[in-house]
Amino acid sequence: MLIYIFFQPLKIKQQEFDDVPLLTIENFIMYELQSTGLQTVMSGTKALRYTQRYIVDDINFIDSSEEFVSSMQADNGIYKNNIVDLKGNVVYKREDGLTFESDTLKYNTKNSTVQTQDDYLAHQDKNSMRGASFIYDSINNTMKSKQVTVKYQLQESKI
Repeated sequence: MLIYIFFQPLKIKQQEFDDVPLLTIENFIMYELQSTGLQTVMSGTKALRYTQRYIVDDINFIDSSEEFVSSMQADNGIYKNNIVDLKGNVVYKREDGLTFESDTLKYNTKNSTVQTQDDYLAHQDKNSMRGASFIYDSINNTMKSKQVTVKYQLQESKI
């Protein structure tokens, strides 16, 4: 009885791990195929696969579902619910030469919109644009931005 009074049983808390990676992948390439052909390619040096998302280091994401093939590269990325959320040294390139550079970028694969709330640099050929944030709709080829500075090279007429 004295032992029970001086040495009480330990109360151990049980932890529940509901968000545990299902898979850790090193140096991988993932292809998404549709009936129309190759849709997207995602690659990276390391990825954690959860039930609802991928977390990828040194991500490279290519979307060939639209008129122009788009590729995105960043230090880190999360792919969840058709949204690619990129962070760190982000570069978005489109097949026609349009390029965006920023610290963060969010790409919606369903409606092909690209957006950031950070400062960015966009350029194509000799034309460039800087701003504080943007939303780019690649289907309608429209862009909304704040605090924009544009450098545009006019072409001379050959008449």
